[in-house]
Amino acid sequence: MDQSLNVFVMVAEKQNFSRAAEELHMTQPAVSQYIRSLEETMDVRLLERTNKYVRLTKAGEIVYHHAKEIVGLYGRMQHLVNDLSNEASGQLSIGASYTFGEYVLPHILARLLKDYPRIQPDVTIGNTAEIADLIMSRQLDVGIVEGRFKENRQLTTQAFAEDRMILVASADHPLTLTERDLEWKELEAQTWIIREEGSGTREAAESIFDRHSISPVRTMQFTSTQPIKEAVGAGLGISLLSEWAVQKDIRYGELVQLPVKDLPFVRQFSIVTSSQYQTKALKVFLELLLNNRELTLFREC
Repeated sequence: MDQSLNVFVMVAEKQNFSRAAEELHMTQPAVSQYIRSLEETMDVRLLERTNKYVRLTKAGEIVYHHAKEIVGLYGRMQHLVNDLSNEASGQLSIGASYTFGEYVLPHILARLLKDYPRIQPDVTIGNTAEIADLIMSRQLDVGIVEGRFKENRQLTTQAFAEDRMILVASADHPLTLTERDLEWKELEAQTWIIREEGSGTREAAESIFDRHSISPVRTMQFTSTQPIKEAVGAGLGISLLSEWAVQKDIRYGELVQLPVKDLPFVRQFSIVTSSQYQTKALKVFLELLLNNRELTLFREC
């Protein structure tokens, strides 16, 4: 692979020649030479340089997008060739939506590294739409997401585990005093703490609203699950969250599951990949996910 592409990607991401040189274990003049060479080859200026910043030009944005994909493909090619004679090892780029990435994936990785210590996981956490986009651009080897996203022939999806969504409130919320199943219309008057657009958890909440023909009087939005749990625990409102995410909070009495008809709402965790070629590291990771034993142990703990 042309080393100038790798250098260009690093400079674009660090937005600084010195930091890029340090990361690449090169001298700054060598980095500058690689960039000049690439710009001469492309016959266009790729970076705007001043004493204060380094920024991509319009042409640079196009080259960066494709260079990132080329660098990723080259790395995967090397891993596949090495896999012919070696054990599972090397970098494994994993993307996960917040619920799975924050509450389940660490336990899966602990088991993976116990059996395959030479694998080097690199984890990106984002909402479902973001992870799907990164898989599409080949910046990730695999993604684990919940909910649905736009179908694409280049993506392969496989459901592998159920995610049960439940309604939670703080331990001293007035709704926790009732011994009957709550009606959806009375929940409409509550403040709902929800996720952002593109999130699988947001999609689940909107599905519930549509199914029961309710429109919450007030909503409050956060971009990850942890601050939602803190907001609910502080009494700011109620929220529909994954059982994976709140099981410890419920066990310790910090949150309470509300009794509501037609809940839990069940959705699927799905594995998303974009290539038929899989490194040994990816194969053993997928086998661990599909085995489901770690997920069962996590839910029971």
